[in-house]
Amino acid sequence: MGDFPHSVLFCCDHNAVRSPMAEAMMKKFYGQRAYVQSAGVRNDMEVDGFSVAVCQELGIELARHRSRSFEEMKEWGDDLSQFDLIIALSPASQRMALELTRHFHLDIEYWPILDPTGLGESREHKLSAYRQARDQIRDRMIARFGTPTAGEAGE
Repeated sequence: MGDFPHSVLFCCDHNAVRSPMAEAMMKKFYGQRAYVQSAGVRNDMEVDGFSVAVCQELGIELARHRSRSFEEMKEWGDDLSQFDLIIALSPASQRMALELTRHFHLDIEYWPILDPTGLGESREHKLSAYRQARDQIRDRMIARFGTPTAGEAGE
């Protein structure tokens, strides 16, 4: 698994919580080393405010993220077969990514990341669940891609 990919697509259910966090972290940690995008099985939600908040804690801007689905990416001219690596963060997105491998040779990894959306009653409990998901993504990312090259990541 050691090679650093030229392009990575993170995907989850709605492109509103986990995959936007992963996309933003990858860009922050590794700068221009890879082309990075994210998509959802569906695009029926805007980026989640709790995701924005927990990413801000790491100095990562997420508020301007525009959610998109696999279908929209294709409509906008993104060739999904051009990604070196697709990382699915939810079972539904893993199934969607595997469907793409019927037509293209793609490397797919599944990272089972907690879906924090239904967890916690109070704001602090909800933030705690989102932090847990964020930290799971960060830990998997560093284990997979190595120590962040934060110097160039601020661009």
